[in-house]
Amino acid sequence: MFDFIWNLASFVIALGILVTVHEYGHFWVARKNGVKVERFSVGFGKALWRKVGQDGTEYVIALIPLGGYVKMLDERVDDVAEQDKDKTFNSKSVYQRIAIIAAGPLANFAFAIFAFYLMFLIGVPSVKPIIGDVAPDSIAAKANLMADTEIVAIDKKTTLDWQAVNLALISKIGGDSIEISTKSKDSQYVSHQKLDIRDWQFSPDKTSALASLGISPFTPKAYNELANIGQGSPAELAGLQVGDKLLAVSGESINADWHIFAKKIKQYPNQAVSVTVERQGVVKDIMVTPTAVQRNNETVGYLGVAPKFDSWPQEYRINLAYGVIDAIWQSIKRTWELTELTFSMIGKLITGDVSVKNLSGPIGIAQGAGSSAGHGLVYFLGFLALISINLGIINLLPLPVLDGGHLLYYVIELLTGKPVPENVQEAGFKFGAIALLMLMAIGLFNDFSRVLG
Repeated sequence: MFDFIWNLASFVIALGILVTVHEYGHFWVARKNGVKVERFSVGFGKALWRKVGQDGTEYVIALIPLGGYVKMLDERVDDVAEQDKDKTFNSKSVYQRIAIIAAGPLANFAFAIFAFYLMFLIGVPSVKPIIGDVAPDSIAAKANLMADTEIVAIDKKTTLDWQAVNLALISKIGGDSIEISTKSKDSQYVSHQKLDIRDWQFSPDKTSALASLGISPFTPKAYNELANIGQGSPAELAGLQVGDKLLAVSGESINADWHIFAKKIKQYPNQAVSVTVERQGVVKDIMVTPTAVQRNNETVGYLGVAPKFDSWPQEYRINLAYGVIDAIWQSIKRTWELTELTFSMIGKLITGDVSVKNLSGPIGIAQGAGSSAGHGLVYFLGFLALISINLGIINLLPLPVLDGGHLLYYVIELLTGKPVPENVQEAGFKFGAIALLMLMAIGLFNDFSRVLG
């Protein structure tokens, strides 16, 4: 229940910020161009709070936090007094209307740069992308990638951490090959391996890009001693405690190996099984019932525990922090890279290289908001920037119900010298609304599929 409330609160805060930024872009440029704004609403439906400002605009926070709008004076939908006709949206030049509509998505990109800027000023704790293991007969193994080496670049793009590696790999979906540059920790010599990915079976909804290539990131050694037990987890309900040393599962020794224990627990989804532990020198058997969860397209048992780990080697730790000036360039660069990647993924959705099963709806976004907020401010800022970029791009899609559809009509008007006929616009809006609802339905279906397993 706590996770649900946390995720919901994080989602509402995140979406409230991003919708306000988007609508303020429209609002600010409209006002600069002399358009009267009648209402600035964050959310839809019943008003929870409202206030009329000295500028005559009604500011509203509404019940349903899934968007917002700026209502501008427009002769096509309002009865306008003679003295206000020069303040209507429709009275402005096509260039002014384009600027007003484009300002919303552009505000989202600007906010992403700002959020990344703050993130890089604060600093992001991370680790170097050191390969821990390479699966036999995998794509990585066939390219002679080696364990205990650091991935320093992918297709000549520098990779400082695992996030950079993942973004670079995902961008190669549908390609023929990937060049991965590595170096060993005791040498400055860089080797280059070309991975043949023509038969790469990668489904982001089922596994990670790294795992699908056969690459396992380095992690510190795990022990058979419990260091963390999830609140309300099957382990807590069964009576397992922090400090318990794991000895056996179903009477079979795990040889003090955490990985063997985790593998065995996965074999018992929704099934009672005996776990033998040593607690303060006393050996006892505890019956646990792991819940069933979906992992890599199969149902496995989940207990909700984490082991004691060795500390990360200091030489593997990095802090992605930059100075006041350098952070500007880094934030612009990161925004551009994610924008480029998002457009690329949209193209691959259209061509079929990426399945629509990878689309997420509000539930997936809420889970991401809660998870990032739980890890701290810098991670929440990164999440806000990512969603802001996606919000900006989605609104630029040429669907008539979105900003991109309006821009398409105005570009046509600019080229032809006359506005698109009202009946054509109306038909376009209906088509756009249906297409958008279909995308939202797919996203929600995917969300429920992941949650329900």
